[in-house]
Amino acid sequence: MAPASKSGGKSRSGAAASQAAASQDKRIMQTRSARAGLQFPVGRIHRYLKQRTVNNMRIGAKAAVYTSAILEYLTAEVLELAGNAAKDLRVKRIAPRHLQLAIRGDEELDTLVRATIAGGGVLPFIHKSLTKAGQLKRPDGEVIG
Repeated sequence: MAPASKSGGKSRSGAAASQAAASQDKRIMQTRSARAGLQFPVGRIHRYLKQRTVNNMRIGAKAAVYTSAILEYLTAEVLELAGNAAKDLRVKRIAPRHLQLAIRGDEELDTLVRATIAGGGVLPFIHKSLTKAGQLKRPDGEVIG
């Protein structure tokens, strides 16, 4: 007959089972954002992705992590550029004008964000022909315009 300390199947012996239960009790809850090292909420974005699908299509867990990482990167990029624009204008608060200057000043962000920013104004631009350096001259030296 088999010894009493061993049991058949997949169950654990008494000492090993109590250690496993204790380790499960000490396990700290960790969000998916913390696991991925992100600030954006992975769980919430996963829920939004599932709500926006048609025919109850399945959304993988990595899709939410990837989307959160992309959104976090773009947000950090825009905020950094807008903060630099605000610093150049010697103010401490980022306004829509600073966002406009940051997005339109960056070629890649400008192609990505093709929207009107409320309160952003327009980019400063003076045509070359309106400045002294851009004026046309006749061959005899007289300025035209």
